[in-house]
Amino acid sequence: MTTVDAAAYAAAPAAPRGRIFNVVRLQYVNRQTFIWVPLMVLGASWLISLMIYGILHSAGIPNVNETGNGDGSVIGGGAQAPMWYYLAVGIQALSLTFPFSQAVSLTRREFFLGSLLAAAISAAGMAFVFVGLGLIEQVTNGYGLNGYFSYLGWVWAAGPVGAWFAYFTTIMLFFVLGFWFAIVYKQYGAAWLTAIIIAIALLLVGLIALFTWQQMWPEVGAWLATTGIVGLTLWEVLLGAALGLGCFLTLRRVPA
Repeated sequence: MTTVDAAAYAAAPAAPRGRIFNVVRLQYVNRQTFIWVPLMVLGASWLISLMIYGILHSAGIPNVNETGNGDGSVIGGGAQAPMWYYLAVGIQALSLTFPFSQAVSLTRREFFLGSLLAAAISAAGMAFVFVGLGLIEQVTNGYGLNGYFSYLGWVWAAGPVGAWFAYFTTIMLFFVLGFWFAIVYKQYGAAWLTAIIIAIALLLVGLIALFTWQQMWPEVGAWLATTGIVGLTLWEVLLGAALGLGCFLTLRRVPA
């Protein structure tokens, strides 16, 4: 991380709101974490997706995924790449700046709220990029290749605003999860973090097994269709809030 002038932060305003914004400034000292690397991941994923769409189109395979947007369009999963990267952003936001924040007498609460605000600014910008790409894809019929990177029919069912909200919330959920992983690692070490990740994976596999054995997948599909993208996003908000609370409670015990 780039060296920061400690005196500037020591002389920061005493008001809590001003100190929270100081944390945002601290996080954005290294702009690669929140701006340039996410954009590089997004750009590379988008370009690779377009290359694949072009290869399929030139090979005469225009309708690879008949379930994509319901019209035989080609749907790639490349849009997930920058979202998953926010796991790493969350990890870096804690591990690279937390020790320095304590050295300049920022409280854990201020650091936590400021880090969330820094992530929200980045996530909002990334969500706008996704929506912009989706609008372009609609106008150009998938870049003239019937291939879609950002415009997924079920995500856009509530329009551009609903799509923005879904992208923003998903990115923030990944960030909070990565932030929590970093806190657990710092407080309890690699063994405990690995054990928690394994436990989460086993829980997911257990749920898949339960739904399969009980033949509940039609009900699950019906619930997803009934809930819709806005409802699912609100569930994401609740999950993110629970994770955020866990982050803050754990962070209070982490040594500087």
